[in-house]
Amino acid sequence: MSSPFGTWPSPFSPATVATAAPRIDGALFVGEEIWWGESVPSEGGRLTVRSSTGADILPAPWSARSRVHEYGGGAWTADDDGTLYFVAASDQRVHRMPRGGTPAPLTPAGPAHGGLRLQQGRLFAVREDLTQDPHRRAIIEIPTDGSAHDDASRLHVVVEGESFYAHPALSPDGTRIAWVEWSGRRMPWQHAALKLSDGATAVELPARAALQPEWLDDTELVYADDPSRRWTLHRQRIENLRALGPAEPVGDDDVDADTGYGLWVLGNRWYRPLDDGRLVAVRTEGRDEVVLLDHDGAARVLELPADGHVSVDDVSGTRVLLSGNSSTTSPGVWCVDVDSGEVTAITGAEPVDPDWMPAASSLVVKGAHGDVHAFVYSPANPTTSAPEGELAPYIVWVHGGPTAHVTGAASAAIAFWTSRGIGVLDVNYGGSTGYGRAYRERLDGAWGVVDVDDVIAAARGLAEAGLADPHRIAIRGGSAGGWTVLSALVRGGTFAAGISRYGVADLRMLTAHSPDFEAHYIDGLVGPLPEAEDLYVDRSPLTHADRIDVPVLLMQGADDRVVPPSQSEAIRDALAARGIDHEYVLYPGEGHGFRAKETIVDALEREYSFLGRVFGFATES
Repeated sequence: MSSPFGTWPSPFSPATVATAAPRIDGALFVGEEIWWGESVPSEGGRLTVRSSTGADILPAPWSARSRVHEYGGGAWTADDDGTLYFVAASDQRVHRMPRGGTPAPLTPAGPAHGGLRLQQGRLFAVREDLTQDPHRRAIIEIPTDGSAHDDASRLHVVVEGESFYAHPALSPDGTRIAWVEWSGRRMPWQHAALKLSDGATAVELPARAALQPEWLDDTELVYADDPSRRWTLHRQRIENLRALGPAEPVGDDDVDADTGYGLWVLGNRWYRPLDDGRLVAVRTEGRDEVVLLDHDGAARVLELPADGHVSVDDVSGTRVLLSGNSSTTSPGVWCVDVDSGEVTAITGAEPVDPDWMPAASSLVVKGAHGDVHAFVYSPANPTTSAPEGELAPYIVWVHGGPTAHVTGAASAAIAFWTSRGIGVLDVNYGGSTGYGRAYRERLDGAWGVVDVDDVIAAARGLAEAGLADPHRIAIRGGSAGGWTVLSALVRGGTFAAGISRYGVADLRMLTAHSPDFEAHYIDGLVGPLPEAEDLYVDRSPLTHADRIDVPVLLMQGADDRVVPPSQSEAIRDALAARGIDHEYVLYPGEGHGFRAKETIVDALEREYSFLGRVFGFATES
């Protein structure tokens, strides 16, 4: 059957997309079971914990979600007996729930908690107290018997201050603890220290951007660091805290891939030691691969579907639990035996039909600041084709962060578009992780310039290759990606329409509302205030909203504390004043990112209808 691009019949409805790939949040071996965290879009995005037995461990309405550092992470853990420890979304207190029992608080009301780790039977967490002035954060040990639920003095404070903390790691004998620490003046991927204490002495190990310390034994610590151009693993002998020798690389420290990522959330793990001292690690160069590092550092790639944002969540003997995305399956959790090579899908990980969801192809184009990396998802529908000679409309997707990256993963959200005859170009503009420090630092001082130049270069490269209709290319992004959308529309000349989800419009307004974690992020991306105020004004899309001359769809969460509705509404008002075609949608109950099924469905329906109207094709959801 022949039909114009954009009108192809598709089995991927908005409702299908909303329920197709719930967010996976970590996995654990719990006795003979495997547990994992999973969002429930039909329940407002509630995060539950589920078991390989088919049971829901955390009953509604309880939801495990942390707000530490605003982005949270590490909101649950469990012991081998099936006792669940979790951060309740409602009050941010840590709760204990015996198998089949009722949750009871372990921490006093007030502070938020996250980054839970249960080690040697001892429960550690990162605590953030925004009620104090100045705000205070700490790594604490929480009694599991409930004795501190209303008495903070019964909590053991490992370290406390105005700094940020992550990844507490207790030595096997329980006498030493390591952690990652950074000042709010810099982001953790710019500089993060590795600290170590035995209770009497605390030292700082040489590190540039440390991540995830793990103990091999009582005297040997492994961690990831980015001393030059890539995050790689390092090994530190620790026999005397007062006389530490130099760290040694684990394996090839010149490998052209990252074992590590921007420390946005507290629960990610990029590697794990096995009991015998071997290491399972993720290596990222655009896409991920998982390798087994032998005792001599030799690496063997493990053959498995997971190849995007992979987290090495837990180990048991020679078995490893991995969660993440895939270019050939839906997101999921996999159990891998590193010796036998057996791979078992625990949840999700459903193979995608290549006729409907072909693998993304890598695209590299020359940009003003160097190579630009992207993934292309071409229109695909086994039942329908376009009339001869018609070029496909495309949406350029711009990820948030901006220090984040996309991996070319398969998803129903992308198939929703490609199956209807609308291509997707997912761009890792300069500043993205996954391509080394130099690529990441390309954005330093140049946010609103490099990212915009790169998405324009990628879009034009796609059109020049004859893959896209140059007159029907839209741009879509959320948060920092929304900033790039609006900035690109201000630049003009490339995109025929824009979709901004909770996008940044005014830098000064953003800094006024930024949470502590990002309070100085813009200093590195643009410049410090007040010295760079003129640059803040000039870079902000709101300043030049009079240059936007194409239709714009704005979508916003009413409860967004990172980018509040005032940002989107300022752009809305500027467009309305000039009579520019626009739509504005405010979603009650949604924060920074859409989680409820109803919101996801409505947003997709609106986006499709908007593009159909702008590009001139009939739309059927």
